[in-house]
Amino acid sequence: MVVSLAQISPKLSQDNFQKHFENIEKSIGKADVIVFPELSMNGYLLKDSVYEDAFDLEELKEFREKSKKIDIILGVALKVKHKIYNSSIYFSGGKVLHIHHKNHLPNYGMFQESRFYFAGENVEMFENKGSKIITVICEDLWSSEVVDIIASQKPDIVYVLANSPSRGFFKSGLEIENKWETFLKTTAMLSGAYVVFCNRTGFEDGLGFWGGSRIIEPNGKVVNIAKKFKEDLIFTKLNHQISFTQKYLLRIE
Repeated sequence: MVVSLAQISPKLSQDNFQKHFENIEKSIGKADVIVFPELSMNGYLLKDSVYEDAFDLEELKEFREKSKKIDIILGVALKVKHKIYNSSIYFSGGKVLHIHHKNHLPNYGMFQESRFYFAGENVEMFENKGSKIITVICEDLWSSEVVDIIASQKPDIVYVLANSPSRGFFKSGLEIENKWETFLKTTAMLSGAYVVFCNRTGFEDGLGFWGGSRIIEPNGKVVNIAKKFKEDLIFTKLNHQISFTQKYLLRIE
């Protein structure tokens, strides 16, 4: 199985279809699934414009058609009746296979998500083509409760969509990157899953996003990293159906 990570810099508007389509076309025939960052269809700092720029599910029907050739995971401000969620959608085989609504909405410092979105209530595992899958969004993975759910369900793959701004510049590296890598590696080793992290890049209303999307093996080893501070498209082959015993052996090598 090959995963394509589309580390993009979305516009702060609904005008992000073409950027998605271009990366999907580049990945068809090379990958089985393509992953985009959190809110890849909208941009991050929507604030009050979220009520105008959020999508109804039917407005994303073109992705259902394209998913007949490649599975697609994207991030979107999604309208569900009278509520708007920060969501990830998994398209596969011409249909919507799974929707995850972000459970943990940060509301501190530069983050004001709980002012504009409703919080999801569940982290659910689903199956596709023989793989057990969980998708979460950014702050979800900073919750010990969510990590415990992931670890207890023992998925094969965890997809993490993120909009992580750059913070903590030191000679030794980017502090926020080091923190994220700790969470990602811990999740991989506790769950025995591949952890696929797709973070956005670019600048938006004074915030700079660092990118650095990456794949973590079940033993905590980083096997591929996208560029920092630039758009990038990377491909990684996963052995996503290794047995529980093999996963355990990987952790103790």
